[in-house]
Amino acid sequence: MSGAPAQRPVLLVLASTYPRWSGDPEPGFVHELSKRLASRFRVIVLGPHAPGAKTSEVLDGVEVVRYRYAPERWETLVNDGGIVTNLKLHRWKLLLVPGFVLVQAWRAWRLCRYEKVDVIHAHWLIPQGLIAACLQSLPGRKVPFVVTSHGADLFALKGKVLEGLKRFVVRRAAAATVVSSVMRDRLHMAGGDTGKVTVLPMGVDLAGRFHPDTSVVRSKSEILFVGRLVEKKGVRYLLDALPAVRRNFPDAHLTIAGFGPEEPALRGQVVQSALDGQVRFLGAVPQAELPVLYRRAALFVAPFVQADSGDQEGLPVALMEAVACGCPVVAGDVAGIEDLLGDLKPEICVDARDTALLADKICGELVRPGAAQARTQRVFATAARHVDWNRIAEDYARLIVMAGGMKQG
Repeated sequence: MSGAPAQRPVLLVLASTYPRWSGDPEPGFVHELSKRLASRFRVIVLGPHAPGAKTSEVLDGVEVVRYRYAPERWETLVNDGGIVTNLKLHRWKLLLVPGFVLVQAWRAWRLCRYEKVDVIHAHWLIPQGLIAACLQSLPGRKVPFVVTSHGADLFALKGKVLEGLKRFVVRRAAAATVVSSVMRDRLHMAGGDTGKVTVLPMGVDLAGRFHPDTSVVRSKSEILFVGRLVEKKGVRYLLDALPAVRRNFPDAHLTIAGFGPEEPALRGQVVQSALDGQVRFLGAVPQAELPVLYRRAALFVAPFVQADSGDQEGLPVALMEAVACGCPVVAGDVAGIEDLLGDLKPEICVDARDTALLADKICGELVRPGAAQARTQRVFATAARHVDWNRIAEDYARLIVMAGGMKQG
């Protein structure tokens, strides 16, 4: 009928990390992108179930389907640190991997068949990208797919077989994205076809959530960390540096907003270093409450390092959230950060494993708050467009439309 509205193309999103419910403090970047694509596509997200989550629901216009891959109390492969960290800390969870992958592949195939999926967006090369690639060999429509690597899948999953699987995924993909230029270089070194790879990061909600508030008085002594408490975040080095900082700034104190498997060890480190009362663990903090922390802190410190597994930050969104709220920043010197900081990287970054150097850097920013604030404004001016969700979602939409052979709307 001529007056009937055109149906939206169906986009199937495959993911591992996804909010278990509204307001979940687990990283929500896949959902943030998905909900911004929901005006252009009928978006169905297929991700793993977790204790306390619904098996299906609609979140912000996104149809979320969570598949069961084990008895509920054992569905712990993803959350509280991520798959790579969980497998490293709990070797028995390797037993969960076959069910995790095979059930997602089975449910993805059924969704492609019965929901007439037009295109797939697979987040992470392995396992979601591999699932999307293998679906093209199964009976039914050969659904084109876009694959996005976020870092851990590229840096931490090593070995001849895994490198071969990554190349296979990229070769079969209609398009691929990575969240930083260093990741594209890494993929090239692994022999991947980088001709179809675009650098396209996850974003920050600059318009609605993360922006300065001049009515808030910024602290002169609060140091802030926000993120998962895992090895690559480097929080242990920040704690090592804190006594030296306090010798110069006796009022300096640290607020840690986040959770993860390293929390017990970090709490023990606080006690051993006699930092009780100077370090506060907030635990999981919802995204909606983070701007308050960024706006009041004297300094946001992200002491990133490369983990022993090789895992490192792909592109640190929390760093840009802090900058967007006007908070001065210090960061660990890892390669993925160059896309955000550009020529300002030497002024902001330091080898976080050198705790004396890290302490000196923090003290330098605290003693010159005006200069630190001015530098933050320069970072924002150069990086804002790079991470604005509105632009990024539009770029992803165009890429998905092209990959699916659809007409531009």
